[in-house]
Amino acid sequence: MNPYLEVLRPKLNQIDFQKLEAIVNPNVHEFIAKASDLCHPEKIFVCSDSVEDIAHVRQQAVAMCEENAILTIQGHTVHFDGEHDQGRDRQATKYLVPRGISLSKALNQIDRQEGLAEVRGLMKDSMIGRTMIVRFISLGPVDSVFTILGLQCTDSWYVAHSEDLLYRPGYSEFIKAGPKSDFLRVLHSVGKLSEDMVSVEHEKKRIYIDNMDNMIYSVNTQYAGNSVGFKKLAFRLAIRKASYEGWLAEHMLLMGVHGPKGRKTYFAGAFPSACGKTSTAMLPGETILGDDIAYIRDIDSAARAVNVEAGIFGIIQDVNRKDDALIYKVLTSPGEVIFSNVLVKDGKPYWLGMGSDLPNEGLNFSGAWYEGKKDEAGNEIPPAHKNARYAVALKALENCDPELNNPQGVELRGVMYGGRDTKAYVPVQQSFDWEHGIIAYG
Repeated sequence: MNPYLEVLRPKLNQIDFQKLEAIVNPNVHEFIAKASDLCHPEKIFVCSDSVEDIAHVRQQAVAMCEENAILTIQGHTVHFDGEHDQGRDRQATKYLVPRGISLSKALNQIDRQEGLAEVRGLMKDSMIGRTMIVRFISLGPVDSVFTILGLQCTDSWYVAHSEDLLYRPGYSEFIKAGPKSDFLRVLHSVGKLSEDMVSVEHEKKRIYIDNMDNMIYSVNTQYAGNSVGFKKLAFRLAIRKASYEGWLAEHMLLMGVHGPKGRKTYFAGAFPSACGKTSTAMLPGETILGDDIAYIRDIDSAARAVNVEAGIFGIIQDVNRKDDALIYKVLTSPGEVIFSNVLVKDGKPYWLGMGSDLPNEGLNFSGAWYEGKKDEAGNEIPPAHKNARYAVALKALENCDPELNNPQGVELRGVMYGGRDTKAYVPVQQSFDWEHGIIAYG
């Protein structure tokens, strides 16, 4: 008898119990049981990645008012984060570090025992009256040397829905992996919610990274960069894993550049956030593998890479019909898209820099918005946030590269490094070799 499964049985219906029972890894059951014991959800839903389960997640995201289906184009929904929850929060994000050990001074850190006590205290009973959703994720293509498994427990249907668009399903991989497989763990709760279904205790927002246990804690936040644990948070755990194991986890785009006679050359590109990774990967005539995070390994003496993700959580500001025709088409056509923190008027989303006039009133992250509206500090509230986003699956794009899910990845023939420093660098520089490029330009 599995004691953790038995502890979970009262909060699972028979079908969900059987879903967990099919996974023979006791560490999976232990993690979920301890998450349940800490957060005390009313019930637990296990997403097996079946068509029915995925549809249920989407339906609940709207039914629980975490997403709004007021947009007129079929498949489009909008989500609003709180006014104090519009981006990644560096002050609230910390590494849990054992006493006597320190990391780089550039990284926020807190004593591990102190941090665990704090974040667990904030998460205690945080899911009372709610459903805890269990999601299984594959980071990188399945059945691959690149594959890293991930498990997230959350009380947000919006977060669970976002993961459908952004990642490859992992439930079957957990079943195949056996009893001793390792996996990344994420525990998230939105915390106390307002009537508008946004997290209200922003001063108690905590995003803690536990290197010792491959674990992410996230509480009192909904913004996907803080709550979808497999974005930048799990990326930090992957960097550590890669360093120990001798491969690379990088903040890079992946794209196929097409030349004469059917030639296709794969490049990676490392630019800081909001410096054009997505736009570069979406150049007309080329194909996109990814716009954010890449795993790179030495396979048969070649640098081969995969996109960790299967979707885009992209900044929507300045996306327009002329400069970003492919993604603009997806954002204005029927299909599954989650917009966040845009302006909505008469069932249409609007964002900054979209190339057309914006209404002078509508619905945005501040609620009912009108031109000249000010926040509590007296600052004028923009019609849409500068960090407003869209979430779409890569397969929705006409230029999605056919090698996206290749278990062997693609062979890299070059890495582009870029940034905002237009005064110090000429537009394009070519290195003599890999070593020179990494040291001089990386």
